[in-house]
Amino acid sequence: MFYHISLEHEILLHPRYFGPNLLNTVKQKLFTEVEGTCTGKYGFVIAVTTIDNIGAGVIQPGRGFVLYPVKYKAIVFRPFKGEVVDAVVTQVNKVGLFTEIGPMSCFISRHSIPSEMEFDPNSNPPCYKTVDEDVVIQQDDEIRLKIVGTRVDKNDIFAIGSLMDDYLEYVYQRWTQHLEINVRKLKVIFGLVS
Repeated sequence: MFYHISLEHEILLHPRYFGPNLLNTVKQKLFTEVEGTCTGKYGFVIAVTTIDNIGAGVIQPGRGFVLYPVKYKAIVFRPFKGEVVDAVVTQVNKVGLFTEIGPMSCFISRHSIPSEMEFDPNSNPPCYKTVDEDVVIQQDDEIRLKIVGTRVDKNDIFAIGSLMDDYLEYVYQRWTQHLEINVRKLKVIFGLVS
């Protein structure tokens, strides 16, 4: 999931930045170029934690630019098959759920959603819900899912997820709706409502 690893990156600097703030410029450019990017091998770079070494610059012949090799440590997000993660639902339609796990997109096919949950296109917004409406999954809900596969590209990672396991589905319910359902159930149990 999250790892703290050593990485390397090369910073190409224009001659106009040569001067007393050269090292600060290299550091700032490292943060700008690296944070928020994705490499297929290591995953998404969340944050640079330390800069271990800024090597001697190498002048590029005929251009005047200088290439600085930088060694640094960063926190990276790299999901693997079989991990259970929390996600936010971004889109609900008849083919399944689209979610985001931090910077990564994940799709859950309707075949990987429990059979007791049906797609309801008439609700506003569209959702998957059980017959008794005890569990409703719609846009912006937080759910827990299991990653069943990943596709790693050069600059992106995409995942396929499933809700077909124990303790998956809802993480956070809208408290007012959840509270109303529980109060109604308690009233029925204690005979306050017929």
